[in-house]
Amino acid sequence: MIEKVVIANRGEIALRILRACRDLGISTVALHSESDSTAKYVALADESVCIGPAESELSYLNIPAVIAAAEVTDASAIHPGYGFLAENPDFAERVEESGFIFIGPPAHAVRSMGNKLEAIRVMREAGLNCVPGSEGPISNDLDENRKLAEEIGYPILIKASAGGGGKGMRLVSSEAELEQNIAITQGEAKQAFGDSTVYMEKFLIKPRHIEIQVVADKFGNIVHLGDRECSIQRRRQKLIEEAPAPGLDEATRNRIGALCVEACHHVGYFGVGTFEFLLSQGEFYFIEMNTRIQVEHPVTECVTGIDIVKQQIYIASDLKLKLRQKDIKLKGHAIECRINAEHPQTLMPSPGTITQFHLPGGPGVRVDSHAYSRYEIPIHYDSLLAKVITHGQNRTEALARMDGALQEMVVDGVHTTIPLHRRILEQTKFQKADIDILFLEHLLGT
Repeated sequence: MIEKVVIANRGEIALRILRACRDLGISTVALHSESDSTAKYVALADESVCIGPAESELSYLNIPAVIAAAEVTDASAIHPGYGFLAENPDFAERVEESGFIFIGPPAHAVRSMGNKLEAIRVMREAGLNCVPGSEGPISNDLDENRKLAEEIGYPILIKASAGGGGKGMRLVSSEAELEQNIAITQGEAKQAFGDSTVYMEKFLIKPRHIEIQVVADKFGNIVHLGDRECSIQRRRQKLIEEAPAPGLDEATRNRIGALCVEACHHVGYFGVGTFEFLLSQGEFYFIEMNTRIQVEHPVTECVTGIDIVKQQIYIASDLKLKLRQKDIKLKGHAIECRINAEHPQTLMPSPGTITQFHLPGGPGVRVDSHAYSRYEIPIHYDSLLAKVITHGQNRTEALARMDGALQEMVVDGVHTTIPLHRRILEQTKFQKADIDILFLEHLLGT
């Protein structure tokens, strides 16, 4: 078993990893920027190392600083969490080359899945259905692009090949919008990802966003842990997630899950990972694979009873998976609300000092949060403050517990998305699970 882990991240995921390590008797090293020196996970870790100023590129994205911290603390492994360096194949390689264990999938899989065009090509080979599109980068030949868009059929999406997190993506409704949006997306892609390559994809009608969680060891043992519903999102940023997806029957769930397991075998994948699909008019379309722990992993943990972060550590420690597909049963229903320090209507960031912070409790309520009273929310990072997760015997009970939890939760001093979550929960369509990826944008009128 790994003996000491460097946590190369911040916020609630850093604390989540720390707690898993603590359960397993593994020593922890918390890395932090200067602005995160008073963070809860820094105080709770066995050791901590400041790796630079507040700016991410000088701290959490500084690969030499992360490797140096692992060296000076005599650590065994590095856990990247999500975001920052988590899906950077060069980082994964540097970790291994420096003599440390990367708690994640092999670099070749990270690299392959990190490029959306390559991921789509590989997953087509593995037998997954993909969204109709250009099946490769588009050129700068406008006539050729017009013809291609016409063949695919409007509306279409122009997407950055190296994109992610909802960035580098433009909706095009007609030929008149095509040329300008290609140029804009190429510019955004170059600025955000250093790669201006874009491709074309069919925009699906009222699609739902469904994920499949997989866990794979280094010995070819692979299982899926069911599905998650992630359709409540704005500008491709998720806000509410559920497990299992409402209305999805067990046969369909197992069929899609089995396809994902076979795809993992096809690419030689190990670690935890998430296959993301759009479900439209009864058809599943693969869109991407995330080669890291997901923000929304707690809902799957609630309905399966499996600690996914611990599974990451077991796999990285070269242990065989003890899980078997026939033993994995989904029990009840779980919902997660991401509580962000943002204005509930505009969703603009709201940094500042939390003057009062009170977390909810009760049966079936879990909160993952690094925040506390008098905590100063930095301006430099993601605005996620907490994840409120409720678990019930069914969706109705999970929703009732979530409503109660949001009523109990107090965050004063900054704006949060709590009022927005309560507004969503009140919607009849949401209560009936009549949702798609544009549900929130329609609600907010954006």
